[in-house]
Parts: sequence; C-alpha cells; structure tokens
Amino acid sequence: MTLRSNYEPGTSRWATRRAMWLALGLSDEDMVKPKIAIVNSSSQLAICFSHLDEVARRAKRAIELAGGVGFEVRTAAPSDFITSAGHRGGYILSARDLIPNDIEVQVEGAQLDGMICLASCDKTAPGQLMAAARLNIPTIIVACGYQASGSYRGRHCDIEDVFLAAGHVANGRVSVEELTEMSEHAVLSPGVCAGFGTANTMHLACEALGMALPGSTPVRANSERMWRAVDEAGARIVELVAEDLKPRDIMTPAAFRNAVTTILSVSGSINSVKHLQAVAAEAEADADVYRLFETLADGVPLLSAIRPNGETPIEEFEDAGGTRALMKQLAGLLDTGARTVSGQTVAENLAGVAVAGDEVIRPPERALGRRPTIVLIRGSLCPDGGIVKLAVADDRRLEFTGPALVFESPPEALDGVRAGKVRPGQVVVLRGQGVTGSPGMGMASQLVFALDGAGLTGEVAVVTDGQLSGLVNKGIVVGEVSPEAAQGGPLALVEDGDTIRIDVPGRTADLDVPAAELARRKADLRARPQAREVGWLSVYQRLVRPLPEGAVLRPRETAP
Repeated sequence: MTLRSNYEPGTSRWATRRAMWLALGLSDEDMVKPKIAIVNSSSQLAICFSHLDEVARRAKRAIELAGGVGFEVRTAAPSDFITSAGHRGGYILSARDLIPNDIEVQVEGAQLDGMICLASCDKTAPGQLMAAARLNIPTIIVACGYQASGSYRGRHCDIEDVFLAAGHVANGRVSVEELTEMSEHAVLSPGVCAGFGTANTMHLACEALGMALPGSTPVRANSERMWRAVDEAGARIVELVAEDLKPRDIMTPAAFRNAVTTILSVSGSINSVKHLQAVAAEAEADADVYRLFETLADGVPLLSAIRPNGETPIEEFEDAGGTRALMKQLAGLLDTGARTVSGQTVAENLAGVAVAGDEVIRPPERALGRRPTIVLIRGSLCPDGGIVKLAVADDRRLEFTGPALVFESPPEALDGVRAGKVRPGQVVVLRGQGVTGSPGMGMASQLVFALDGAGLTGEVAVVTDGQLSGLVNKGIVVGEVSPEAAQGGPLALVEDGDTIRIDVPGRTADLDVPAAELARRKADLRARPQAREVGWLSVYQRLVRPLPEGAVLRPRETAP
C-alpha cells in the first residue's frame, strides 16, 4: 500500500515530520501507518457539538486498533440558533463553505491518507461532504446523533416547539413565563435538533449517498448504537485507505439520485437541495440536484411522517430501522448498484434488512401520500427557481393571489407584523436576503413564525430570497427565490400593490405586471444597497455563486 503521507527517509520532509511526530509520542512504526484525519467541529457554544471531543477520542482509538494513526483536526462549528445572532445571520450558510476550506488546509496540507468526519449540526455534514468531494481521499461521515427531547405540561417538547412558541409571545398567545419554562424542558442531551430538520436530513443524505456506513443514521447521541458506529467507522476507514475507494467513486450521479429519492420519501429539509448541489459541484459530478428534485418528486411516495412533517418522533423512525430500512422500502426506486463506503453496493447493504415498524416507515403500496412535499417552482418571479415546503397531511391553500407588501429586511418585516401593516390577502415579500445580498443568506424563519403568532398563517403568503430553517412548515412560503434581488432578479422589481400569483400544484410563481412596466423598472433600477462587510463575509460575498450552482465559492471570472 502506497501512502501519500509517507516520505523517503533521509529527505527534509521525512526528517522534519519525524521530529514533530516523535515529540507527539508517535513511534517509527507509526510513521509508516495510514494517517487518518478525525475532523471534529467540537464547540462549547452549542449543545449540538458538546459531546464530540469524546467521540473524537473514541474514533482515534478505533483507528489505532485497526492499524492506523489518527490526527484530530478542528473546523468552524456553526449552530443555527447560536451563530445566527451576528451580521443578520450571515455566518450560517457561509460557514458551510468555511468548513471544507478548514479541512483542506489541514488535511491536504499535511497530505493525510483518509478522513473520518464527525457530523453534527446543519452545516457540518454538507461542509464535510464538500471537503471529501474536493480532496477525494477515502472518507467516512459519522453522524454523531440527535438530542433527547422533553415534555411540557404533558406534551412532547423539543427545540421546534420553542422556536414556534417564540413567535406567539408578541401577540400574547404565549407568555414569557411559559416560553421560559418550555426552553428548560426542550433539550435534554447533546446532539442535533430532533426531527427531520436540516441536520438529520443531511445525516440521512450521507447514508443514502453511500458516504456513511449503512445503518448509522439517524441515531440518538451518545447511545450504544452511536458508539458502535464510531468504532466501525474507525476500523473501516483504515480498510478504505488500503482499498483506495474514494468519494468520487461513490458520489456518482446515481448516488445523488438515490439521496434525492430518499429525502423526498421523508419530506426532508429544503436546505438539502442547495447542500447536495454544492456537494455535486465539488465532486464535479454530472448531477443537477435542483432538476432531480423537480423530476423525481411526482414518482416518489411519502413513506414516513416524522416531526416537523408529522407527529411521529424521530426515535420511532430510528427504532423502525432508520435510513437503511427506508432505503429497503424504496429499493425499487433506487440504483442499488451504487457503491458505498462499506465496500458493498446498496443492494448488498440492504440484503436481509427488515423494517421493524412498517407503520412508521411504510411500504410504497401503503404510502402516506403521493403529492410532493418539497416543491420546486419557477415562473416570472423566480425563473431560476424557488422552493415550497408542504406538510404530510395538509389542508392549507395551495394557490394564492394577492397584492405585494415589500420589506427590505427581517427587522422591518417584523416591525410591520407587530404594527398591523400585514393584512389578510397580501403576499409578503422579504428581499435582500440572498447569498450576496445578506451576505450569507439571511433567515426568513422569524417572519414566518411572527405571522403564525399573529394568526396570519394561511391568510397571507410569503416570498423571499432568504433561507428557511428546516423546522419551518407553515402556510404558503416560497423560499430561496432565484435570481436573488441583489443580483437584479425579478424580486428586485416588485413594488407594493403588485399582484403576485402563486400556484403550488402548477409549480409557478408569477409577477403579474406588464412587461413594458417591468422593463422600465429594470432600466431605473439602481444597484441595491448591500451590507459592507470585512473579513470572512466580505470574501464570501465576492466569491459566492447563485443557488442553482449550490452557492459554492468560485472566482467570478472563471465561473461557469
């Protein structure tokens, strides 16, 4: 086995590495072993990551027992609920693209032979997948689990419930005292948000792509099953290096199709669309993820209704067999010849798998529904796309026509809701929240929950170029509109009172304004004011590509 981490004895590179590593306690025998990065996004800022140091130690020991040497390296550790406080939430999505660069500098710079990536909160898994695709060295993603939830006044209570309840405080439907008490019971252990928000959706996607070991997602944080998966990954990554099985051998167009199919079958987070597109871009795979979500949606049945899409807790999904059981039910729709980090194909991974609870994860012939719940729409308002998320059992209005009410920032929109400016029948437009306009893609979730708190869910629609939490599933909300307003997209031309028509079944969102008037407005359109940033957000703003390209970072002059 030829290892790129090894250098010819007697060379300066060999001598200096040997000196450094001997001082760390390694032996000459260790110098010739496979050297594995343990990518750890540990942080004391959020409960999502608080257990990862111990996970890293366990992974290191498993690698050593398998004949390798583990080196822990650290990355940025963004947590939506914590890191969104600064710069209009700009550090959330942008941190996803910081993570692969953190990894590249340390792993590629040191020429390590493989990686185990400890996946936790929303942006860690996609960032780690992007790094794996870019560096193309043997990699396994290890999902480090979801948090335990509690109860409040006899009812299930998790972080989603706290998020929703906060939107009701301003209108007196929930008191500060009640919200305080709820927050004390919502999160009872380390790990990511429970339910199929973005984190667990991306953990599921890692397994469906073939980049996580079969049967490892989703998983309770710090459970025996999680620790077993860590041990198995530590042993397997050393074998993977010997086999030279690399991410681009696994993340093929077929693998992306499998991942999209699996996400659609559980109505996963809409954020997975842009994340998977970014991974495909880094892998240089011929996969248009946005089009996959469009073309596959009608043919993929809904097999499970896990919170926030239904009332079933994610623990029951895990106990029914998790992602592997779901893929077993979907086998007829998957490319089961796709390779995975187990060294086997999807078909081989699924052989003999039994679904422990076919009411929680149903077979296709008894699907919960056949109407798509992740709906990609286009039209004159969003020619490059927008996304609507629907619930499993849903009686909300799917068509909406009304006059626009335009806001340029989330604080302005929230003030408008509190002041009673938003009235039934209107289409609330929140713009300037796209990847360059924010920069970093601002969160529109607070507006949606404020409207819910004001009793306006279903009475108004929302259109925004911002992003939404994977927990948002209220009313008609067209999110991630592209092109964004800051790039001169049609959203920038909307004025108060303009008629907007949204037809979710028809998958269109249109601005009902004469072409001549739109041309006049475009000619008069001045460059939209953008936040003047320094540091990381300035770099991000200059380099980020549009959402249909995954919002990856590329120099503009060489962008496709």
